[in-house]
Amino acid sequence: MKPIFLILSLLMLAACSSTHPAEPAAKPAAANPPGQFTIPADSPKLTQIRSELVAVSLVPVGNVSAPGKVEANSNRTSHVVLPLTGRIATVLVKIGDFVSQGQPLLTVESADADSAVAGFLQAQASVTQAKSVLAKAQRDLERQKDLYAHGVIAQKEVYNAEAVTVQSQAAVEQAQAATEQARRRLEILGIGTGAFGQRVTIKAPLSGKVLEMSFVNGEFRNDLSAPLMTIADLSSVWVTSDVPESSIRLVKTGEPIRIELVAYPGVIFRGRVTLISDLVDPQTRTVKVRAELPNTDGRLKPEMFGNIQLAEQTESRPTVPAAAIIATNGKSVVWRETAKGIFAKVPVVTGVQIGDRVAILSGLEAGDRVVVDGVMLLGAN
Repeated sequence: MKPIFLILSLLMLAACSSTHPAEPAAKPAAANPPGQFTIPADSPKLTQIRSELVAVSLVPVGNVSAPGKVEANSNRTSHVVLPLTGRIATVLVKIGDFVSQGQPLLTVESADADSAVAGFLQAQASVTQAKSVLAKAQRDLERQKDLYAHGVIAQKEVYNAEAVTVQSQAAVEQAQAATEQARRRLEILGIGTGAFGQRVTIKAPLSGKVLEMSFVNGEFRNDLSAPLMTIADLSSVWVTSDVPESSIRLVKTGEPIRIELVAYPGVIFRGRVTLISDLVDPQTRTVKVRAELPNTDGRLKPEMFGNIQLAEQTESRPTVPAAAIIATNGKSVVWRETAKGIFAKVPVVTGVQIGDRVAILSGLEAGDRVVVDGVMLLGAN
């Protein structure tokens, strides 16, 4: 009986399965393709994501830099020389002193000073003598005119007397000019007109610091071309640099420069290009470029060395906000919005950052849209 009962049970199960067909299996949810993320149009997440167009800006891609050094401003530098030969009698300043324009620097004893005084006195005597001769010539002329009027002498004698008077007048003018010249020389030397043995005082031609001195007290100097000392006004200095010939086209007069000196690491000094030389050094193939910098605090000293950044090369590049850049496994990526609610992960090569924007060297083009806010909502893919 048991086998018959088992067979009947199997037949009944088969009949039930034929009247109730099996339901189809549920379809799996569609998956996002690799590197893409899709958000339904009705999803609240979409309102939390903000995208921007990729902008195009001028960004630096290189710069022109060259070694340079600080120099004293030649327009504010003076080499003090002697106006006459003589012995250095007293020295009133020393190296490093700040002197004001017109301040005495040293005194000189010179026989030439006595000669200048003597020349003035002789010129004065010549004027007195010339005036006496002129007065006599004028009296003679008046007498000759009177005699001619009475028919005593011929007119020729009057003409001769007039010529003598004119010559005497010219002699007076020449003597007066010589006297003025001698007086002017005494003024330049800074000595009086009526005494011998005066010392000549050499004064500062400008305000500044004494940088060099090439004499000693008591020394006799007869070389009037060799400077005794150098005074420079260092409130403004020059920074000069030798720019390679191949880069000089990028440097323009008036453009700003940056100076980093060895003496002040990490400190940036700023100025503007004031001169670009018209000549190329045939040995180094460089062009001299000069900038002028204020130096009111005295930190910039002649012969300091450093590096000068003179110009930047720029070009148009796509730029995106820094918030759009994601670092993944040592690489940079952005989420580009390809359509409403559809985002693609795009690897990019970044350049320099200017403010809050980053230059893109490759991976994006102008007109693309990138996610700048809500990036973390897309990070699950």
